[in-house]
Amino acid sequence: MDWKLGLIIIPVSDVDRSKTYYADQLGFTVQVDFAPSESFRVVHVIPPGSACAVAFGTGLSDLEPGSAKGMHLMVDDIVAAHDILVSNGVNPNALYHFVDGAQVPGAHPDRGPFETFFDFADPDGNVWVVQEVPAS
Repeated sequence: MDWKLGLIIIPVSDVDRSKTYYADQLGFTVQVDFAPSESFRVVHVIPPGSACAVAFGTGLSDLEPGSAKGMHLMVDDIVAAHDILVSNGVNPNALYHFVDGAQVPGAHPDRGPFETFFDFADPDGNVWVVQEVPAS
């Protein structure tokens, strides 16, 4: 049996600001924007190439905005991904990798799968990690 991750919910303080950020600055596609009442609204956005969507809205979660940490986005070229985010006005942290369990600045010298990372925070402080996983 396959168990496929289809949706994660992140807490945000301003749904419209988050929708604009995820669509315009990160390039995610807006799949759903549904508000059947003033107390409930759900927005689904999906990263390019992903099967898993991200949801945020009103009445979805009791978590504090900005409390989601460590969601991973996988890319096949981490330098290009970093450059795209910078050009879109996102302020990602610098590339890093690990040596003997310690974080070291820069891309891993071998640029192998799962070896190089950077992270960034959305306007509420939810932290995303970008990890390089070259296409096989």
